[in-house]
Amino acid sequence: MTDFWINLYKFPRFLTSVIIGFFLTTFKPIFRLLKNKKRVTLFGITIVLLLVICYKILAKMTSIE
Repeated sequence: MTDFWINLYKFPRFLTSVIIGFFLTTFKPIFRLLKNKKRVTLFGITIVLLLVICYKILAKMTSIE
């Protein structure tokens, strides 16, 4: 039973490291791509377009126009 409590005590550290690892492995390639000025512009335009498209879709789905 003590092993259970020891593992339960270690879980928040494990969860934190998994979340940090996920974000590091996800965003590291993006940061590498953003070192070029031309790619920064393209990335910015892509993000803005995705946000506008998501807004339009959600507005249509919820009848907020």
